[in-house]
Amino acid sequence: MKLNFNQEGLVPVVAQDYRTGEVRMLAWANEEAIRKTLETGYAHYYSRSRQSLWKKGETSGELQRVLEIRVDCDGDTLLYIVEQEKNKACHTGERNCFFEDIEGKRVKVLPFEALARLQEVIRQRLQEMPENSYTVKLYKEGEDRILQKFGEEAIEALLAMKRGDKEEIKAEVSDMLYHLVLMLTVRGMGVEEVLQELASRLK
Repeated sequence: MKLNFNQEGLVPVVAQDYRTGEVRMLAWANEEAIRKTLETGYAHYYSRSRQSLWKKGETSGELQRVLEIRVDCDGDTLLYIVEQEKNKACHTGERNCFFEDIEGKRVKVLPFEALARLQEVIRQRLQEMPENSYTVKLYKEGEDRILQKFGEEAIEALLAMKRGDKEEIKAEVSDMLYHLVLMLTVRGMGVEEVLQELASRLK
């Protein structure tokens, strides 16, 4: 598809996270930056302030591996689907550049991010092993205990569905999903692997 660059020879590029779906950042690219991105598999942009090409994370280590490049319907904006290698895309040290709303308040996790973000927290707990963590306690009790808890929560979710109370359903299904994500983590699987399998079934 032919790209429609602006008068400065640039197009805006939105970087979206492959796992969580969150928008990590917005930057600009010229033809050379796009070519470098395609050649290397890592995000390259064009700095309007420095008037030069730059590779995201070249100095900070916060590299963006580009899995796919999408073009909008007008051909004047690109979407990089990325894996943020160290999980902090913003120069402020935040995970993305859109961490505040228009009133300056910190934004909440959006629903489509929830499972992947939950897995990040679980992985952090299992790495740091803090005291008084339910996740750590359950992990130490072993895989069979985690599976048992998942089974119990699945039954509770089923019963809540039967009763039909929406608040109860939300609570019980959330408990079930937590234990499912914990078990996937113990098995060394990412949530995105399951979601990719589900996505592959959508025709």
